[in-house]
Amino acid sequence: MPEFSLANLPEDVASLGDLALDLRWTWSHEADALWQRIDGKAWTQTRNPWDILQAISSERLGSLAADPVFSAELARLAEARAAYLGASGWFASTYGADALKGIAYFCMEFGLDEALPLYAGGLGILAGDYLKTASDLGLPAIGVGLLYSHGYFRQVIDAAGWQQETYPSNDPGALPISPARAADGTWLHIPLGLPGRTLRLRVWQARVGRVSLYLLDANHTLNSPADRGITGRLYEAGAETRFLQELVLGIGGWRVVEAVAPDTEICHLNEGHAAFVVIERARSFERRSGLSFWAALWATRAGNIFTTHTPVESGFDRFAPALVATYARHFEETLGETNIPFNEFLGLGRADPDDRSEPFNMAYLALRGAGRSIGVSRQHGEVSRRIFQPLFPRWPTREVPVGHVTNGVHVPSWDSPDADRLWTASCGKERWRCAPDALADQIAGLSDEELWAMRGVGRHALIRSARRRLARQLAVRGHPPESVVVSEQVLDPNILTLGFGRRFTDYKRPNLLLHDAPRLRNLLTDPHRPAQLVLAGKAHPADDEGKRMIQEWIELARQPELRPRIVFLEDYDIYLAQEMVQGVDVWINTPRRPWEACGTSGMKVLVNGGLNLSVLDGWWEEAYEPDAGWAVGDDDVLDPAARDGRDATTLYDLLENQVLPAFYARDEGGVPREWIARVRSSLSRLTPAYSSGRMVQEYIDRLYLPAAGEFRRRSGGNGAPAAEMCDWEAQLRRAWPRLHIGEPEITQGDDLWRFTVPIYLGDIGVDEVRVELYAEPQCDGTACVIAMVRGAPIYGSINGHVYTAAATASRPVEDHTVRVVPARAGVGVPAELGLILWQK
Repeated sequence: MPEFSLANLPEDVASLGDLALDLRWTWSHEADALWQRIDGKAWTQTRNPWDILQAISSERLGSLAADPVFSAELARLAEARAAYLGASGWFASTYGADALKGIAYFCMEFGLDEALPLYAGGLGILAGDYLKTASDLGLPAIGVGLLYSHGYFRQVIDAAGWQQETYPSNDPGALPISPARAADGTWLHIPLGLPGRTLRLRVWQARVGRVSLYLLDANHTLNSPADRGITGRLYEAGAETRFLQELVLGIGGWRVVEAVAPDTEICHLNEGHAAFVVIERARSFERRSGLSFWAALWATRAGNIFTTHTPVESGFDRFAPALVATYARHFEETLGETNIPFNEFLGLGRADPDDRSEPFNMAYLALRGAGRSIGVSRQHGEVSRRIFQPLFPRWPTREVPVGHVTNGVHVPSWDSPDADRLWTASCGKERWRCAPDALADQIAGLSDEELWAMRGVGRHALIRSARRRLARQLAVRGHPPESVVVSEQVLDPNILTLGFGRRFTDYKRPNLLLHDAPRLRNLLTDPHRPAQLVLAGKAHPADDEGKRMIQEWIELARQPELRPRIVFLEDYDIYLAQEMVQGVDVWINTPRRPWEACGTSGMKVLVNGGLNLSVLDGWWEEAYEPDAGWAVGDDDVLDPAARDGRDATTLYDLLENQVLPAFYARDEGGVPREWIARVRSSLSRLTPAYSSGRMVQEYIDRLYLPAAGEFRRRSGGNGAPAAEMCDWEAQLRRAWPRLHIGEPEITQGDDLWRFTVPIYLGDIGVDEVRVELYAEPQCDGTACVIAMVRGAPIYGSINGHVYTAAATASRPVEDHTVRVVPARAGVGVPAELGLILWQK
């Protein structure tokens, strides 16, 4: 096993290793000056302390150890880190340390820093921000993911403006991680049975402040070359490798949890890729308790949370039944002990469990295996309910059990040094280590001059960086020196700077601003009120249309008249995103509604005083206020071409008639007062509201604590309550076909409709159902659901009863329908039991 302890560090500076291996440095910049002092050039180029320590000479270490000033500063930082790690944190002080025993957060990708490049885009950035926030708040959480030997591709733009992909290797020895340790101190390995062999998985640990991220790695010397490649590339295109990646994440990931955090109560699945956790967790409980698989699922499902990020059903991972069968037959440790037929297992991942031709859908498995499911914005919750409707036949779409918690961003990871200084002066250093309730009033008191100065510093820093990056791009493409010098003349630190950084794909419409190229040209080159554009983004390797969109922008930027006004920066990553969101004046986002699930990039400009000009989709649909930004597309046009044309026109109109005039309308002191009023409104109100601190607090209150309470109840007594629920479900399903709703009797009086209906329950107990009077929503969007009251038994019937209810006569009587649904304390209906009977 390789040695990662940095044993060559002198004792006096040994704490450097702990500082470098703790990824808290990705957002707590108190040690930046220390790393700069060790090796200024390396720090400027890499911003990676672990990389610096890997390359430092023993002579340099010795001189540093002998430097009393350096040693004192190192001791101070080590003490500050120890204080941070030792503090109980906001969660324990608010809820009590025993409120949650543990949370395991599963995700296919984690975007913490470029020093650990294990992400592709927004999903991974959110996962990284979640772990950082869990650390700051003291949440008892761990992350579980995969360590990719190559990860996601890096983008190179060739001389023709066409995107090329490269896949650099991730050498574990060069990454800020260390081997995870088993209870006996050895390197933790997880075995996974596959056809004809055992896959050996190494487990690595990344420290993220108070929490840890555990990463599974198939690149073990005892695995076959093919199996070592399972954790090769993030989002491998081949179906079988992708399936195996998700098998490793779910089944292997839960085994990691049992090894390092066995008291874990909550499994949070960030997308459906980790859905096999549902199976492995239930199987493990089955083995310990002696219950059936289905009873074990009743116990563990209560502690599973599923977040879906997908805005279209076609985006879910699905696998052919034959592929699943190839591996499922060999899950001796998994399905072999569940005592369920294989097709019943496949039914968990199908809309119609009995359709043997239907592919196995990982999102369906996640939803069926989770006690609570959410989308990532209010609008995405509505979209998700429509997407998952097939799993809940006969239920109204609005009652499909998918709620929402709008995403947030880890603000300290995205604020500029100057923004951080202003926020610290106004709100204190601890502002993001607690619920961000009182920050709006505190930050709103900043003066116009302070805010405008912060914007100027941020814009200038972005332009200096963009020039350096552009010069490097041109030089690498082989441009002559005289052409590279041109990069020193692009952009102007005093011009309105627009930013666009997204994945280049059709539904995000990254070329919407090119819809009317002459109009855009006039806007950028206006002699009195010009604008400039900084763009970045990648296209999927297989998306030639996305690559053509990138090429179109690059070709436009090469035109002599526009060269000073448009810059496309290659290889959009965390570092570039930080520079952009810290420097742009306006962040532009142009998705085709309602395909943007959330879109957190626009949230990252808030703390830095940037404003949003975005389509009313995702988070902006609920955040937009006229005094804090601008909105495009407040209505839906079905024809995509017509919608694109309308939205492009609106975009140009807003830029020409509102954005640019407000930016350039200055008082005698050179301050744009109207602009700064918008900045103050956006900065103070929206930054706390769309921080990950708010997001995690919602997770705790609405998801984690209720889920943990129900999991404890069901799993108590060796799972006896869950076994009772499982038996109850089976009995109810057998009896449900004999349930019967009679003809209702309806009378009117006192402005009310009075409904009386006979219900024949057969073998179902009166306390096992709810009888309701239901009416579809009207203009306010709220359905009318009235509980009907059970009255006298129906003489001569078998378990027949009369139920009554009254409804306002302001609605037509035919709007109302009687229905019967299951009812049992603690059972989620329809999430866990979707039976329903409607009046014919």
